[in-house]
Amino acid sequence: MNNSLLRTDGDDESDDALEALLSVTRILTGVALHSLDVLDGAVTLPQFRMLAVLADLGSARSVQVARALGLEASTITRLADRLVAAGYVIRGSEPGHRGVVTLELTATGQQQVTNVAAWRQQELARIMGRLPAGQRARVTAALHHLVVAAGEGYGMASRTLIPV
Repeated sequence: MNNSLLRTDGDDESDDALEALLSVTRILTGVALHSLDVLDGAVTLPQFRMLAVLADLGSARSVQVARALGLEASTITRLADRLVAAGYVIRGSEPGHRGVVTLELTATGQQQVTNVAAWRQQELARIMGRLPAGQRARVTAALHHLVVAAGEGYGMASRTLIPV
């Protein structure tokens, strides 16, 4: 990557920190993407994002799911169609409001989310386990500081994590 694109203020320490954060972002994105391999191509990343949101929300109106993912209602409809056909999601309606579409994970859909989460935890533990104990503690502390610096709710929409 062209380091001149990373420079913000000429401060070598800031530049090094930015370079490290970009590298960590690539690693974490890689972990998230590789975690879908445990599903043997059963779902795409956008489909998995919907499954993960539904795992968090439980039964939810499709408009809530759209808001949580930052997507249009028509996109949610298409994603839901595929996930319903695959047996991962159930489409329903609210009692007394037949026009309100609800979405909910099936047991199979919940198992897919659980499998991916377990793989991610195992892989992140493996990566952290490669560090000596003292470095692990410093990395953990630094990551906690980063989370605080980002601010409460960063990476969240409508109080729901937008999973990668």
